[in-house]
Amino acid sequence: MRDTELYQMLLGLTAPWEVTAVNITQPSAGRPLGEIAVTVQWQPGAPLVCPSCGGVAPGYDSRPRHWRHLNTMQWKTFITADVPRVNCPKCGVKQVRVAWAEDASRFTEVFEAFTIQVLKACRSKVQAQWLTALSWDQVDRIMERAVSRGLTRRSLDHLTYVGLDEKSFGKGHDYVSVLHDIAGKRVLDVVPERTREAADMLWATVPPAQREAIRACAMDMWENYMESTREAAPQAAIVHDKFHAARELNKAVDLVRRAGHRELKAQGEQTLTKTKYLWLKNPRNWSERQRESFQSLRLDTLKVGRAWAIKEAFSDFWHYHYAGPAKKFFDRWYFWATHSRLPPIITAARILKRHLPGLLAYAKHRITNAVAEGTNGKIQLIKANARGYRNFVQYRIAILFHCGGLDLYPDGCAP
Repeated sequence: MRDTELYQMLLGLTAPWEVTAVNITQPSAGRPLGEIAVTVQWQPGAPLVCPSCGGVAPGYDSRPRHWRHLNTMQWKTFITADVPRVNCPKCGVKQVRVAWAEDASRFTEVFEAFTIQVLKACRSKVQAQWLTALSWDQVDRIMERAVSRGLTRRSLDHLTYVGLDEKSFGKGHDYVSVLHDIAGKRVLDVVPERTREAADMLWATVPPAQREAIRACAMDMWENYMESTREAAPQAAIVHDKFHAARELNKAVDLVRRAGHRELKAQGEQTLTKTKYLWLKNPRNWSERQRESFQSLRLDTLKVGRAWAIKEAFSDFWHYHYAGPAKKFFDRWYFWATHSRLPPIITAARILKRHLPGLLAYAKHRITNAVAEGTNGKIQLIKANARGYRNFVQYRIAILFHCGGLDLYPDGCAP
């Protein structure tokens, strides 16, 4: 079998494309890997087809192009071709489509698919660059094309429960806002900041028809997110879940602990020394040593003990499946909390009271941002592997690539 016939078969080319030559460049000092250039030609006399309308059209000229392909053994392989252009009476001058690559790409479809698999496996562009022998910019371009391809194909039908969450981007108070599909366990989009405008931008990425089908949106008690949701999806219930309520109560308990610790230290006692996480941790996750330490504390004489009891009692609120009984429970708990004579607990209780409709909505919809919290761990790993992102555009692309649940591969090249 001749080399041209071999590559004709390996590339899966059919008429009117044919392999006319295979040129080999031996390794050298400046090129440690050998290279193979496969020349492909449009068969002379074969009719030319307009890529836009599909009609037969006269030829106009041709342009030389080349594409990186999968290696042949350890040898880099390229496809080169003079790609014809047609002069279509309807569409004007257009370049015919090649069978092995997408428009405006310098890589064959199978090579792009391979690079996507490498990126998904290592989650680092630097590692993918080394494994594929590409430049950083080339790897970045393939990732960007994959995300663009996936967003074009993505369906938002059957979108019923979503979540709005924030994620740190840079140092300090630098955040991005993330919209999640809770049921689909995927990130829908990411925008800079956590402002009202940021939330509006996220909602704008969901077409109105799909937005009207959303039943509820889980979020924290950030007013900007709430206002945007009320306007963009007024039919969707706003749900505040246990994670955000627990954050308010844990903060209050810690403030009580700090004040009590200062008072005891002034009296020469070290009762609350190194007990911070004992009060904040779920009792079910205590170690045996922590359980013994807690039992040795005089809870009835410690203000933080009363604060902790109030915080733990609120966990029963999440067991209710109907808003009416949940409201009765909350009223009893609220009376206890606001008469505790513990200012941080009173403040936290009033915050929960202001957001009671969102808390009661949990009884009906039973959704949380736990999916978002899990995704945040993946995002943090992506950020750590990249040693941080200075460019938001690349940060967004990386998140959608790894967490967007997108169909990233070129047509017919999915693994």
